[in-house]
Amino acid sequence: MRLLDRDLDAVLFDLDGTLVDSAPDLVAAMQRLCRELDQAAPDAVAVRSVVSKGGRAMLRRGLPDLDEQRYDELLPRFLDIYATDIAALSRPFDGVDDLIAAIEARGARWGVVTNKPGWLARPLMERLGWSRRCAALVSGDCLSVRKPDPAPVLRACELAGVAPARCAYVGDDLRDIEAGRAAGLYTVAAAWGYLDGEDPEAWAADWVAGSARSLQRVLALQAA
Repeated sequence: MRLLDRDLDAVLFDLDGTLVDSAPDLVAAMQRLCRELDQAAPDAVAVRSVVSKGGRAMLRRGLPDLDEQRYDELLPRFLDIYATDIAALSRPFDGVDDLIAAIEARGARWGVVTNKPGWLARPLMERLGWSRRCAALVSGDCLSVRKPDPAPVLRACELAGVAPARCAYVGDDLRDIEAGRAAGLYTVAAAWGYLDGEDPEAWAADWVAGSARSLQRVLALQAA
């Protein structure tokens, strides 16, 4: 498998905003939390735009008038609500299933490096039918550090049995690109993700992909 000027044995992905459009379930959880707190309904667009930045960022957008201590207090309840039906509305982004199938058809490996905690990432992967197919899943609580530190990406390479120099990392947040670059991987910015107004062209990724299908086309057209 080949991506532009580099031979690849594997492709690693961020999860939320890159492989999975999980925003509908997260927005629904935020809406339920707001009802419990007798607060106004959250701005769904604002919450969606920061899904890749984690639970506290979503709480800040959904409940903008609280202080940081209150966000810390509410985070466990928000995540518990989300976990009760983690994949009711979440779906792979357009073209992702075909992209994964194309990687597998070439005998290559794929995996996930996410800051999402394992108790949420594992059931989501299971519900999507990916648990037995991916070569590595490194969640946000696997190590003592998280992205943008390169350690989780390097751990995924180790689990997948691939050299970092022969692997790409795809993500929709600057910290994904920073982590992948520091780990020595080819980096791809997923411009279809939750960008919150940011320009992925400014992240200094090796390549910016406009869609999962465009990434698949490059892999297919330049496969060894």
